[in-house]
Amino acid sequence: MHLNQMLDESKRTGEPSFSFEYFPPKTAQGVQNLYERMDRMYNLGPKFIDITWGAGGRIAELTCEMVLQAQTVYGLETCMHLTCTDMGLEKVNDALHRAYKAGCTNILALRGDPPRNQETWTATEDGFQYASDLVKHIRKTYGDHFSIGVAGYPEGCDDNKDEESLLEHLKIKVDAGASFIVTQMFYDADNFIRWVGRVRDLGITIPILPGIMPIATYASFLRRANHMQCKIPQEWLDTLEPVKNDDVAVRELGTNLVADMCRKLVANGIHHLHFYTMNLANATRMVLEELNWTPSAERPLQQALPWKPSKGLGRREEDVRPIFWRNRNKSYVLRTQDWDEFPNGRWGDSRSPAFGELDAYGIGLTGTNEANRNKWGEPVSVKDIANLFVRYLNNEVDTLPWSEAPLTSESNSIKDKLVELNQKGFLTINSQPGVDGVKSSHPVHGWGPSNGYVYQKGYLELLVAPEVMPEVISRIEKDANLTYYAVTKDGELQTNAPSDGPNAVTWGVFPGKEIVQPTIVESISFLAWKDEAFRLGVDWAHCFEANTPSRVLLEKVMDQWYLVNIVNNDFHDNETLFDLFKGLQVADMASSPVIG
Repeated sequence: MHLNQMLDESKRTGEPSFSFEYFPPKTAQGVQNLYERMDRMYNLGPKFIDITWGAGGRIAELTCEMVLQAQTVYGLETCMHLTCTDMGLEKVNDALHRAYKAGCTNILALRGDPPRNQETWTATEDGFQYASDLVKHIRKTYGDHFSIGVAGYPEGCDDNKDEESLLEHLKIKVDAGASFIVTQMFYDADNFIRWVGRVRDLGITIPILPGIMPIATYASFLRRANHMQCKIPQEWLDTLEPVKNDDVAVRELGTNLVADMCRKLVANGIHHLHFYTMNLANATRMVLEELNWTPSAERPLQQALPWKPSKGLGRREEDVRPIFWRNRNKSYVLRTQDWDEFPNGRWGDSRSPAFGELDAYGIGLTGTNEANRNKWGEPVSVKDIANLFVRYLNNEVDTLPWSEAPLTSESNSIKDKLVELNQKGFLTINSQPGVDGVKSSHPVHGWGPSNGYVYQKGYLELLVAPEVMPEVISRIEKDANLTYYAVTKDGELQTNAPSDGPNAVTWGVFPGKEIVQPTIVESISFLAWKDEAFRLGVDWAHCFEANTPSRVLLEKVMDQWYLVNIVNNDFHDNETLFDLFKGLQVADMASSPVIG
């Protein structure tokens, strides 16, 4: 979606909005950590993010890769910076093509700083001299596909402090086809408001996004302000200097100062703020909390679907997914990235071969063997594994091999029952409670357009020991409301499902729309997920040396246990799924299996 459309929506609703800037880290681990932070900060509700450009070489490659990941995997509307520095025509065209293929529809076109070994900026051979030239090229090559942003300088830039000259250049960039303006950071709100007035007097009507730099420490505050040569109001210095050696006090007082500045900007007609996060979360989050702009029960995060939609090219209309990948979004996106069914808005033919081989997508267990042993321990019994799952349910562990993120609040209503199941040796790797029609604005279960109602069937996916499996199946098949799929790593699929087709387990009813069914269970995709689920368990086993007790135990579980999913098609009922296991306990949890 174009930034201008998102900004127009904020202006129309009167709800202020915001966005985050990130830059490519220097190390591979730093990149992975940033992806995880971006994913968490998604839940603060930014309209979009942008990713800065590193002129030439590895960092430029990384910018393109981060845009692709942000759009396709993390579902973040992304704006890619693109500069003229060290960029000839071929490199510019390659970067734009990669942004296009990633589904990106927004570019921030910049001249850029001179390379470190040059004192003054000069254009690369067959490159662009000015940002306005880059804007013209993008517009000529891609038409209206990209919304194009340009930089604004309320306090001047490094090599030009003449406001008249900079305003003249800004008008040229806008006339060349720019769609929005992003300013450098500042702390002088009065000067910014004055500058906006001058911009508007030139007849420039496109949105202006002020650059906001939160305050984390006194030293970083001064260093960044001095680097950008931006004015610090004297009252800010008077407030922060007495506590400059107390980072907590600086952050608290700085949060109030920045939040007050933001309020002043909003009061003067600014509808969107652009935060320079410096790849950190806390300082930005604190400002948003002080402004009461973070999601809450009164201001829930609006979700179009109950899962995070991809913004990849051709995937924006995707509105159906199998539930099995609920906790492994990246894996699902990567394994289906070559599908051609998405443009029609349906999940497509379940028999599609596009899931492909696991190794082609790099979706196995992440982290080093040592790190995984430290995180999940060294289990020597099923009870040890079950205790790890209980720790995950109690938020004492952030991840499991089958879950990339901590347990969400949706599970709160069934958490005690999940704990009890795992304490009996039934290892739950996915679940959802039944929901009998809550408002689409509900802070936990809500999704989709306003004034609608959402529903979901109770669902359990778990690993079941072979000695209790016959009794579990017998109990399921006595209840006509229950359907299941069960399979071992190398075995045949067992099921009582009436057909191979999809069973909707989440749906929504909204004014003026057909019923939306975004989450399904069905056989062919379950078999594709089965391969991945057992692969993850085997990868975990391989974190340990051959013939060690932990390796032997985990390989036995992966070789002999069943992966089972059960749907309670009576969405009014949240008890039956758990009643199935009353009186049952896995052998390794007691002296012998108990079957009631």
